[in-house]
Amino acid sequence: MRHQGQDRVTRRCLAVFLLLYTTALPAADWPQFLGPERTGISTEIGLIEAFPASGPEILWKVPGGVGMSGIAISGDLAATLVQKEGRQWLLALDAKTGKEKSACDLAPAYKNTMGDGPRATPTLVDGMAYVYTGEGILIAIDLQSGSIKWSHDVPLEQKAKPSEYGMSCSPLVTETHVIVAVGAEDATLVAFDRKTGKQAWTAGSGSAAGYSSPALRTLSGRLQVVAFAGNQSLGIDPQTGTQLWSYPFETDFNCNTATPLAVDGNLFLSSGENHGCVLLKVPTEKAGEVTEVWSSLDAKSVLRNEWQTSIQLDGYLYGFDNVGSAGPVTHLTCIEAKTGKRMWQKLRFGKGNLVAADGKLWCSTMAGELVIVAASPKAFQELARAEVSGETRQAPSIANGRLYLRDGQDIVCVNVKKTP
Repeated sequence: MRHQGQDRVTRRCLAVFLLLYTTALPAADWPQFLGPERTGISTEIGLIEAFPASGPEILWKVPGGVGMSGIAISGDLAATLVQKEGRQWLLALDAKTGKEKSACDLAPAYKNTMGDGPRATPTLVDGMAYVYTGEGILIAIDLQSGSIKWSHDVPLEQKAKPSEYGMSCSPLVTETHVIVAVGAEDATLVAFDRKTGKQAWTAGSGSAAGYSSPALRTLSGRLQVVAFAGNQSLGIDPQTGTQLWSYPFETDFNCNTATPLAVDGNLFLSSGENHGCVLLKVPTEKAGEVTEVWSSLDAKSVLRNEWQTSIQLDGYLYGFDNVGSAGPVTHLTCIEAKTGKRMWQKLRFGKGNLVAADGKLWCSTMAGELVIVAASPKAFQELARAEVSGETRQAPSIANGRLYLRDGQDIVCVNVKKTP
């Protein structure tokens, strides 16, 4: 279905995307929210362990715009969603220089009391960009021609009430479908054919969308789409949309935000608002029983991810543990994934976000600092800290020896590759 504003949006694309893509993305790319596997982990090695005496090497810094979208990198292209000039845009930059390649007008400005602008990170795959605006318009853009191939006002079509704090789901792209959370009464998720935009299936019912992005995870030996909706988690067959299982996980204000993780074939969920975390064994057959491997809930939980997704490395989970109902106190914590045992906790580390690469945690703080921490369960070890941006909630993106981070005004690229 063509969104009624599609022709207008197409005309407003300011430039043709000049970069061609191939189906097989290089391992160093960061083509979607939370990186190649949507786990926050980069395969890069040979990265710095400390900043030069003169401070971080800023390769470039350019104006961006308002919003909470992360940065996706594919080849020589870095893309994010921004809000400026009264509109929401897909902004494409040269990943090496920061020079603007194109800006594609997507929709009117999105306003929200919790922060203006788009929330979702674009997904770049097979020469296409799939974007989800703050109000929930899903748009497929051809990166060679700059043309919009299809679009849907998903909440409007599914008769859903948009999430109170904005539609935050970054599109999940499978071999055949593009999947987003919508939170309609009879459609927690909706999938569209990647090429045609035709609706393929809906799944789930009776749940608000929440603020998490679905992910492909192999649980109990079966590949499935795992969603973390406002009051539950769901397992969905990627091809048919058949619901395999569900697990209630109610959080105040439907604030389930972190992306679900697979831990040795089991499922890890975590939420803030003093909810906590749980490791689940899900069934192999439809409508089977979900069982808890361990749980750590309520105010004394070992790990309460507020909006950040934890990192799982070598059997340990590293993440931000928020105290209270969206309170100001946040610890950085490491727990043993299979048991929930706390290994260490850096008290009052501060609110932030994180990814992992080359045996290190790369943490961005709301104060605009970039902090490098050793990814070891033995003890907290801070390796380096420096201010690189303004206030931000975004996690860094790492690709080709460069780290990208944005705030509500600028986009910055930092050299994190060791000098030969």
